[in-house]
Amino acid sequence: MTAHVRTVAFIGIDARPVEVQVQVAGGMPAFTIVGLPDKAVAESRERVRGALNAVGLSLPPKRITVNLAPADLPKEGSHFDLPIALGMLGAMEVLPTDVTDGYCVVGEMGLDGSITAVNGVLLAALKAGEDGLGLICPAACGPEAAWAGSVEVVAAPNLISLVNHLKGTQVLSPPEPAMADESGALPDLKDIKGQEAAKRAIEVAAAGGHNLLMVGPPGAGKSMLAARLPGLLPPLTPAEALEVSMIASIAGQLEGGRISKRRPYRSPHHSASMAALVGGGLKVRPGEVSLAHNGVLFLDELPEFSRQVLDSLRQPLEAGRVMVARANAHVDYPARVQLVAAMNPCRCGYLGDPQLACNRAPKCAIDYQGKISGPLYDRIDLQVEVPAVSAADLSLPPAAEGSADVAARVAQARTVQTERYQARDPSVRCNAQADGELLEQVAAPDDAGRDLLKDAAEQLRLSARGYHRVLRVARTLSDLAGLETVGRSAIAEALSYRRLTLQR
Repeated sequence: MTAHVRTVAFIGIDARPVEVQVQVAGGMPAFTIVGLPDKAVAESRERVRGALNAVGLSLPPKRITVNLAPADLPKEGSHFDLPIALGMLGAMEVLPTDVTDGYCVVGEMGLDGSITAVNGVLLAALKAGEDGLGLICPAACGPEAAWAGSVEVVAAPNLISLVNHLKGTQVLSPPEPAMADESGALPDLKDIKGQEAAKRAIEVAAAGGHNLLMVGPPGAGKSMLAARLPGLLPPLTPAEALEVSMIASIAGQLEGGRISKRRPYRSPHHSASMAALVGGGLKVRPGEVSLAHNGVLFLDELPEFSRQVLDSLRQPLEAGRVMVARANAHVDYPARVQLVAAMNPCRCGYLGDPQLACNRAPKCAIDYQGKISGPLYDRIDLQVEVPAVSAADLSLPPAAEGSADVAARVAQARTVQTERYQARDPSVRCNAQADGELLEQVAAPDDAGRDLLKDAAEQLRLSARGYHRVLRVARTLSDLAGLETVGRSAIAEALSYRRLTLQR
């Protein structure tokens, strides 16, 4: 007797169809799983055996073969347990062999017969919807799968309730999609005393989705400013929320299947490895740059990161995707992030301070700043100096304008950008993503602005990338000001945010 059950294998955020074929035949008793299973899949034998024992069934003393087709596709993860268990029940004639024909099945089995949560259920549900199938999954993942739309979702807490549902003696209620609790308040810009230039740069970065670098001594408030950027950004659109949730699902970070409309904010420590930052490892998991997709990636103490790690960000920042190539896999993850970085002017942090003068200047600054390559600097649109906060600034009352006021201006500018790009190129969502001929169309400066940009490009020796990034920032400044054209003042302010010539 042979039973067939559909499931999926995950390659990045792509779900590939897999058929679980279970055959019970005569011969010496054995339980074999073939089809390039990894260690977790091979251990399914014992979990499935224990789950069947928990519901009062034992494996027949025959030769049991489980084939995961196609055989040349690597199979990873514990979500193959449930399809193998249902295939066993079909091959043992406990269930009709066609009872799961209209479903894709994922789930991990517990030794007590429970069905426990697994990663990637949202991806499996979307794939099932594409193929016109329903989805059988753990009850804990039901709210996540329910976001796939019109897909029939059977979310079972344990094997016996699932068997009863498939036999028609019990009905499992369909799960409801769940939203994450977002009642907690985000940090407010009112908490920042002084630093008006840095606040302006944060607003411009939020309005256009631009990368930002803040340079200043320790304690100037760089990390506080970065932490307030998420409160200025507009909520995720439904399409963006789905993209973010797919990555969180495959990474196992979609808690309780609840989806959030807040943009991701990731702040890895400077000791992070290349695999942790851009993705990789034995199973090619998404890195921080992908987990921050459609959100903010904050790198504090930027020069303290390994130079090799920092340079690995150059391609994702430019292309919005990261390709992790390994001998056994080539995985593509989305990585459209807004990079916000902070650094000190030198290793001690007090370069140029007359009272706390650096005793190794200028070599200290040259060596410290040299850890960041020129091409990486060139990919940062806004670079602003954050000076030390004086005692007089700290004694000032809270600022009259908070995050809510700035967020309203940012939302208005983002709405203008959405309407502008919707007709031209819907894949572009903000000014920071515009390029080529599209950028020339929407950010063409007037005559005075063009002359200023031409002179500045020659004197500052701007690269083609730097030239276009000035245009993007100028377009955002014009959007914030409610102007249709990019004028000389917008070009001048955008040029002021180019790479700082730090004191040496």
